[in-house]
Amino acid sequence: MTRDFQRTDRVGAQLQRELSSLIHDEVDEPGLGMVTVQEVRVVRDFSQAKVFFTAMDNSLSREECARRLNQAAGHLRWLLGRELKLRTVPKLLFVYDESVEQGERLASLIEQAVATDHQHDETD
Repeated sequence: MTRDFQRTDRVGAQLQRELSSLIHDEVDEPGLGMVTVQEVRVVRDFSQAKVFFTAMDNSLSREECARRLNQAAGHLRWLLGRELKLRTVPKLLFVYDESVEQGERLASLIEQAVATDHQHDETD
């Protein structure tokens, strides 16, 4: 049972590496900016893969970035089929990864709290 999960993790990591370069080289979408594939989660039966991404320097909304990547998903899947030695290539579903921005927000809040504590300590 554990072996299945390890294989899905390995396939997810392989898809992440391949998709990172394929999106950079093959997806020509104006305004998309620099897309980073953060993680790929493959379901146990390898029928679908959820691709978590972030986009920097883009002029599009998160939703529009995801829509355009999902439109290109069929082509990317076909290219993956040529590159990878998998019996079946999972269907790709692109989802904007908000965890990076949430982490930055939390780090900012922590810095503000620490700065406030230092100010209170100095005035006491």
